[in-house]
Amino acid sequence: MRGSPAPLLLLLLAAAAHETPAPPHSIRLEGDVTLGGLFPVHARGPAGAPCGELRRASGVQRLEAMMFALDVINGDRALLPNITLGARVLDTCSRDTRALEQSLAFVRSPAHWDASDARCADGAPPLVEAWERVTGVVGASTSSESVLVATILRLFQIPQVSYGSTAAELSDERRYDFFSRVVAADTSQAEAMVALLQALQWRYVSTVASQGHRGPAHAFLQRSREAGGICIAQSLKVPADPGPAHFDKIIRLLLDTRQARTVVLFASQQDIRGLLSASQRAQQGGHFLWVGSNSWGAHSAPLLQLEDAALGAITVLPRRAAVSAFDWYFTSRTLENNRRNVWFAEFWEETFNCSLTASSRGQHSRKCTGQERIGVDSSYQQEATVHLVMDAVLTFAHALHNMQRDLCPLNDGLCPDMELAGGRKLLRYIRNVSFNGSGGTWVSFNRKGDAPGRYDLLQYQCNNQSGRGYRRIGQWAESLQLNAEELWWPGGGGRGQATPLSVCSLPCGAGQRKVLVHGAPCCWRCEACGGVAYLADAFTCRRCARHTHPAPDRRSCQPIPVERPDWTSPWALGPALLAAAGTAASGLTLAGLLRKARGGGADPAVGGDDPAVGGALGYLLLGGVLLSFVTAFPLLATPTPAVCGLRRLLLGLGPAVSHASLLAETLRLRRGQRSAGSEVGLLGAAGALISAQLLGALLWLAVEPPAALVDYEERATFDPRLARGLLRCDGGDLRPMMSLAPGLLLVVAGAVLAVGTRPLPDPSPAPPQAKVIGVATFTSCVVWTAFVPAFFSTASSKDKLHLQTASLTVWLSLSGWLLLWLLFLPSRWRCCRPLSRLGQQGGAAADGPARTQQSQQHSEWQPDSQSQRCAPPEELTAADVSIDCRSGSQSEDELATRRCVTMTTTCGCGSATLLVMVGNDA
Repeated sequence: MRGSPAPLLLLLLAAAAHETPAPPHSIRLEGDVTLGGLFPVHARGPAGAPCGELRRASGVQRLEAMMFALDVINGDRALLPNITLGARVLDTCSRDTRALEQSLAFVRSPAHWDASDARCADGAPPLVEAWERVTGVVGASTSSESVLVATILRLFQIPQVSYGSTAAELSDERRYDFFSRVVAADTSQAEAMVALLQALQWRYVSTVASQGHRGPAHAFLQRSREAGGICIAQSLKVPADPGPAHFDKIIRLLLDTRQARTVVLFASQQDIRGLLSASQRAQQGGHFLWVGSNSWGAHSAPLLQLEDAALGAITVLPRRAAVSAFDWYFTSRTLENNRRNVWFAEFWEETFNCSLTASSRGQHSRKCTGQERIGVDSSYQQEATVHLVMDAVLTFAHALHNMQRDLCPLNDGLCPDMELAGGRKLLRYIRNVSFNGSGGTWVSFNRKGDAPGRYDLLQYQCNNQSGRGYRRIGQWAESLQLNAEELWWPGGGGRGQATPLSVCSLPCGAGQRKVLVHGAPCCWRCEACGGVAYLADAFTCRRCARHTHPAPDRRSCQPIPVERPDWTSPWALGPALLAAAGTAASGLTLAGLLRKARGGGADPAVGGDDPAVGGALGYLLLGGVLLSFVTAFPLLATPTPAVCGLRRLLLGLGPAVSHASLLAETLRLRRGQRSAGSEVGLLGAAGALISAQLLGALLWLAVEPPAALVDYEERATFDPRLARGLLRCDGGDLRPMMSLAPGLLLVVAGAVLAVGTRPLPDPSPAPPQAKVIGVATFTSCVVWTAFVPAFFSTASSKDKLHLQTASLTVWLSLSGWLLLWLLFLPSRWRCCRPLSRLGQQGGAAADGPARTQQSQQHSEWQPDSQSQRCAPPEELTAADVSIDCRSGSQSEDELATRRCVTMTTTCGCGSATLLVMVGNDA
């Protein structure tokens, strides 16, 4: 076994076998089953002396607790019937080496020695004292003693149950498999203290440990590392035999890390007092937040005249359970009824400060009478571990009782099977016992032999009612139960005030990571997670995935919101209303033309004398205008693959249809051809241009199918939390221009032809249609010229997509309104005005009122069926005409000639002929 002291122990046993020392000073009680006991009856002796002064509380009271427990068990007929428990009690003198020497008495028996080869000087066999067999051992007190004793006892398979050893290493089943304890291990105390620090959020602490208390301190350090979240600023040790200068140095070292206000103490009561005194000398009494282990507990001796420095201290105390029956038993002990305790006489002298023998009269002033009474003539308080000693004895009793019931079911008492059972079988019964202990607490063991931890949490407080003292603020039994309302902190305010801080660094804000300082896990500086990074854990920032951005608290990522076209936004509402108005106007104009065509009226302004041909170009032109207005709606709609495809198809089709018709009409006017064949040819040419545009758009859709996508670059911002995605159709800024390119070429071609058509030589002035078409073509060219740079100038704007869509929609609507106003709306409006107002607009002569009245009687001109020209009504004379149309020095013949030309070339028959004529001359 690794690290096993078995060879050394065997040498010790061999040496003890050849020694013939006097029987050790001990207590022996006869019984059927003998239990060993190890108690620190005396303190550690000075140099050269094995033992020191008597320990009345932690020595004699604990020993008497075992005696009392044996009396209770032996007097209980239900527990171990017909079996009497005896004892062999030894004094360890508070030294681990002394405990090791004394424990040899438990294994030095005839059963373990072979005396067949031993002979006396006269040849007779040696006389071996019949030592009783020890079935189990109660003790030892300290962990250092139990470590050595348990190592020996395991060699002989003797179970051991301790009442005070708490070292964590004793839980090692491989090295101390026969060791058990009714007291919780240091790991339980460490868990309780760590849970307390976590509950109070004290993350940055220091520790101070005295010599002999390093085990609990080590368990605390290990548990704090395992739990995480608690950092040890300093771990200091109190030297042996410290003086005031040593404690002053410890306080100065603790002040080097002032933020670690919490100091966890694993120290003796004398060292606790030295630290409190040093903190008071340094005027730091209210700075430190003391947390004491069970060595501080509820003791008041370390605080005497140092109460101010200890205010607010929290201590951990194993849950006490006073045994009232023991108080009666112990206070009734006298020299007469307690002769079995070989140390009781010494206890009597020390307790009552008297002498029983002549040899001890020099130490005490008076002689003992024997009539003194404990608790009457002396002070008495039950020692804290009395119930634990009794529970250790009861553990053996219940284990033996269960073993006897299983192995000896037919016998009331010991049977051969029980005597031969051995220590390992008894150990299994010990680990399985479960009973209500002497103090009312439940006794049980885990697989390592440890009892469950139960601790009370106390705080040293000051209040107006009871003054200064310890107050219970919670408990720990596998989990912490802290009553926060009972906490009290110095500095005024009483209970309920905020808990003081003991942290190295304050928590970081939202979206900030911790950057450790000098590798200390509790000391850090805060650093913000910038850009598109989020806080993956307390120390790490990670970039969000594509198309996501950090949440407001930067603890996670969330999808970037996507903006979709909204019909109620200013970018869409205005253009939509403009397009809707244009669509309505185009529809009304088309309805008016169709009604006029069915009534034999005039064709559109671009039509000729033959309604079948000229009217077709006019309707085609009006259809292109209507298509331009309708295209605005898919441009403003939510992008989908179908909507994106409709955009490509319609965007360039409306302008292409309109300007192809204008181009054909301009060619007709330039050639001066009026035949039906020429009209059909021009209509076919316009159709070819429109078909080319339509075929190109369809081919584009087939080669590159449309798609809707989310553009995250359009709304990229410096603050990623403000980023937005825009739902749009695929393609960049050139996609709309590619659709509009054919229409732009038609506009340019129409403008060039219009320039060549207008300046005809006299006496054949340019037809009025050429003027109107020229104005429309030139204006369209200007609008196109202004639109293209305006469209591309928005490429760097943050609202680029909205601006381009709005400008494109408004441009289409303006182009449609331009053609509709110049080519259709004026003639339709004027044709609907009454002739009476035309005379008033013509500018009458001096006899105008009479002429106006006469003109109101003749509302229309009639067509001449033979000449195919317009003739005035029969009631209207030449004088009427000359009055209405007189202008400057023109003669009646010139006016009539001009009138006739205007009638022929303007809009055919009807009241509009007079309108155009008067409008031209006015």
